[in-house]
Amino acid sequence: MLAFASCSSPSSSAKEDTTTTATSTDSTATGSPLQVVTQLKGPQFVGVAVLPDGRTFIDFPRWDYNPVMPVAQLGSDGSLKPYPDANWCVWNETVRNEPQKHWICPQSVYADPSGMLWVLDPAAPGLKATVPGGPKLVKIDPKTNKVVQNISFPESVAPRKSYLNDVRVDTQRNYAYITESGMGSLVVVDLKSGKARQVLAKHPSMLGDSTLGIKAEGQTLIDATGKKMQFNADGIALSHDFQYLYWKPLTSYKLYRIKTEALRNASLSDAQLAQQIEELGKVPACDGMEIDAANNLYMTAFETNSIVRRAPDGQVKTIAKDKRLQWPDTFSFTADGTLYVTNSAIHKTPTWNKGISQVDQPFHIFKMSLPK
Repeated sequence: MLAFASCSSPSSSAKEDTTTTATSTDSTATGSPLQVVTQLKGPQFVGVAVLPDGRTFIDFPRWDYNPVMPVAQLGSDGSLKPYPDANWCVWNETVRNEPQKHWICPQSVYADPSGMLWVLDPAAPGLKATVPGGPKLVKIDPKTNKVVQNISFPESVAPRKSYLNDVRVDTQRNYAYITESGMGSLVVVDLKSGKARQVLAKHPSMLGDSTLGIKAEGQTLIDATGKKMQFNADGIALSHDFQYLYWKPLTSYKLYRIKTEALRNASLSDAQLAQQIEELGKVPACDGMEIDAANNLYMTAFETNSIVRRAPDGQVKTIAKDKRLQWPDTFSFTADGTLYVTNSAIHKTPTWNKGISQVDQPFHIFKMSLPK
């Protein structure tokens, strides 16, 4: 998912078009393995989570839009329902004193291996600064549609300029791992105690490379001040045996991993942790990441409108290339081997187009069967 940027703060007057299409399995691109699940003209969404029972959830961060439903359940007819209820989706002056009970700028929805739904809210509307008391990780039981755990992050873990980005959960040891993109760090959460630690802040493996001149559809991404796009730790994946955590900065061609055992050891200093980081070689610039049971790593390669797969031996292969993948963003896997992916058209948003939106197509959820 996309990380820290400078863009206009959303307001109640931000344009929102909630037109959706009914769920469809027809591909409109000849030869493409991608099938359209749903499409939405606006607001922009980034994350998707598909539960074992087939229910699908989307999150809409408050970047350039002010979504009515920052987290929503997608109906089979393309309709949206606020989740877990309408009250959680309210964020205005009437509820400013209870930032822990409302979605402020949810960045990630994630279905863990046990079927629980997690929502990560960096609470930084407009990607400017966190709302005090707002950053949180929320666990929802889909059987009851009720919040069962709500972990608030103090400023020592989520400083005002932080942006909590994506999360993975070890259901065996009750730990969560989060990429933080504002400063560039990882956050390790002991889910039993609710205590969290920020580690490896500003380590080179966490920082994007501003010299690369990252492109999308051939356009170098430069903001209004003339600065090239630079995003820090973003994509994250946890191996199925929970032994390794993978991550990479968004604007980087380097992939990293570390043993989760090291991350869980609170006695290790950042210098000691850094010694255990493995650099795994060159991969495409990507946003979302996910891993399968065979340790194949899937990445959303936004520079080439593609989805790629990195085998354990380091070989990278394109498994889908489609012009409709306008900045492929986030994955969700299902047990039957289906991959879901969103496209968020980040390169067409005002931040990278002199303040004027160039978004000219719907935001999508696609799905495809994983190739053998």
